[in-house]
Parts: sequence; C-alpha cells; structure tokens
Amino acid sequence: MIGLLIAITIFNLFAFITNQRLTQSQIVHIWMFTIAFQVLTDLMIDDKYHGYWYFDEATGWNDLLTLTVLIPPVNMIFLNWYPFRYAFSKQCVYLVVWVIAITLYELVTLLPEPWGYFHHGWWRIWYSLAVNPFLLAIVVLYYQWIYKIEKTTIG
Repeated sequence: MIGLLIAITIFNLFAFITNQRLTQSQIVHIWMFTIAFQVLTDLMIDDKYHGYWYFDEATGWNDLLTLTVLIPPVNMIFLNWYPFRYAFSKQCVYLVVWVIAITLYELVTLLPEPWGYFHHGWWRIWYSLAVNPFLLAIVVLYYQWIYKIEKTTIG
C-alpha cells in the first residue's frame, strides 16, 4: 500500500502542477473516461478471467484507489505532452517511450508489499507491452474527440 500511496501522490501532483494544455473540462472528461475504461477492462481481465488483480484476488475497498486516482493523472501527463502537431513518427516514438515507462512501472508494482500491490495470474508483462499502445491510442482518440466537440460548441 505504501508504493501505491506514493505513486498516487507523485502522479497527481505532477499532473496538476505541469498541466499546460488540458482545460478543466478536458481533465474531467479524461478522468471519468479513464475510470470507466479501466473498470470495464479490469472487470473482464481481473474479475472474470483472473488475469491480474490488485492486492488480493477478491475485489475490495482498497481497489478503489487504483481504479479512481492512480491512472487518470497518468493519462493527463501523457496527453499534456503528447506531440499532436508533430510528425506521425515523433508521435510513435512518444508512444513507445510511454509504453516502456508504463511497463517498467508495472514491474515495480509487482514487488512484494508494502511497495507492490499488483499481481499477475496468467497475465504476463509481454501482454502489457502489446496492449498498452492500443490503450494509449484510445486515450488520444478520446481526447481528440472531446477537443473537437468543445471547439465546435464554443465557436
């Protein structure tokens, strides 16, 4: 639990202190989208198929922190510095760097408690390497959709 609380504190402070791009509305959208998307993903992989879990295999109250305040600020940081106006190749490099960083963080979360809180069942780190680019791309597409909606409704 110590590792989780440290990560939540660092990610949230960093996300809100360094944010230069995201409006309050976009932050709320990204936050809620991230929670909904993570809950749906975890519902299938964690609860139904027991691929991975937080703390222990039974879903508990301590899982709420991982589902609500850990990943949303990470997505804020990711989007804040995403190179939208640069070449596709630069965007791909940015994505690869983030996939590596997220995967390294996942390895840290696999440490024994009190530092780690994540456990693999049949899930392997290689699956994360394969899936995370798609998850990050979905976050980018969602942000672009929200940005477009805001632009057309504001004027």
